[in-house]
Amino acid sequence: MIGFEYYNPAKIVFGEDSEKSLKDLLFSYKVTSLLLVYSGDFIKDLGIYDVITDAVKELDIKFSESGEVVPNPSIELVRKLVSQGKKDNVDFVLAVGGGSSIDTAKAVALGIPYDGDVWDFFDKGIFPEKVLDIGVIATTASSGSETSNAAILSYGEWKKGFEDDRIIPRFAIMNPRFTANLPHYQTSVGIADVLAHLLERYFSDEKHSDTTDYLIEGAVRALYVNAERLLEDPADINARAEIQWLASVAHNNFLDAGRRADWGSHRIEHELSAQYNITHGEGMAVVFVAWTKYMADVKPWRLALLASRVYGVDPYDFSERQRALILSEELRRFFKKLGLKTSLSELGIGSEDFDVMALRATAGGNVGHYVSLDADKIKEILKTAL
Repeated sequence: MIGFEYYNPAKIVFGEDSEKSLKDLLFSYKVTSLLLVYSGDFIKDLGIYDVITDAVKELDIKFSESGEVVPNPSIELVRKLVSQGKKDNVDFVLAVGGGSSIDTAKAVALGIPYDGDVWDFFDKGIFPEKVLDIGVIATTASSGSETSNAAILSYGEWKKGFEDDRIIPRFAIMNPRFTANLPHYQTSVGIADVLAHLLERYFSDEKHSDTTDYLIEGAVRALYVNAERLLEDPADINARAEIQWLASVAHNNFLDAGRRADWGSHRIEHELSAQYNITHGEGMAVVFVAWTKYMADVKPWRLALLASRVYGVDPYDFSERQRALILSEELRRFFKKLGLKTSLSELGIGSEDFDVMALRATAGGNVGHYVSLDADKIKEILKTAL
């Protein structure tokens, strides 16, 4: 078990009517000018918009908004909102929605106090002197960005991340009923995203990490159980609550304690979604099926452990390699059951851009900590994903 520091100051307000706490939360942070970031009119249908506007009116908070967020959020909108936020003297950014809205809000909170271009944080490794406070009302169960220290942003064909504890939201309001009307596809890609975050952390080369091993294994089991419940009854609010909480647990860095997560698969998927604008969760389904199949011949021990402990594959009957291949097939079946594609060919993607994506992914050096991946290895994984 390796040494670690853990810090996460996000306040979680979870459950029925949790959005009613917004006024008190904004008051406690002495907000004077708020920028609301969201995507589309669904927040009005859910009643969230009225809760926000009532709160800012009662607290006499200056209010501005943007409902222009799209999946795989881009630098162009962030730059526009940074400029708007500077003019309005914004001191608090509130995101409503899922990962795209939250990551947009985080980038805006970085950019408003900064004199340069906000892309500097994602591209040049610059760390901020100041970050505005951020709050979240989560309406999906997927990215876990509501309690994470990371943000992902796209600029043309580049998709890059930034990490700093100061972009962890001050609070996250999570009412599972806000997820109840999500289309089946959005629920499914969210579940895939949650599983991907758990797997990235599980695939560590640390051999003495029993506490987080068992915590992650339990979280994977809980995700499967509640995914099955939602497939049987999409209106099961308890299953939705479990999955929404799992999304945060999977990505608030608590499960990183004592281990070094891999993240190679995410870097590969970021190139796919940057190149083809595919949905991140479905991209992770494709990549993880291929990555596990590739790792069966390269370094199977962690995959074999998960196959035995979570999927019940007997280590006396199957070798590590065989168990790793069984894990890959189990993942494929699960994603298929969710209604997701599990190969690049199903997404209409061929091999023509493999070279450029592999080189872009490794522009800053090899990726992945379980097995270090150079451009050639990434291309092999992409070929396996066809």
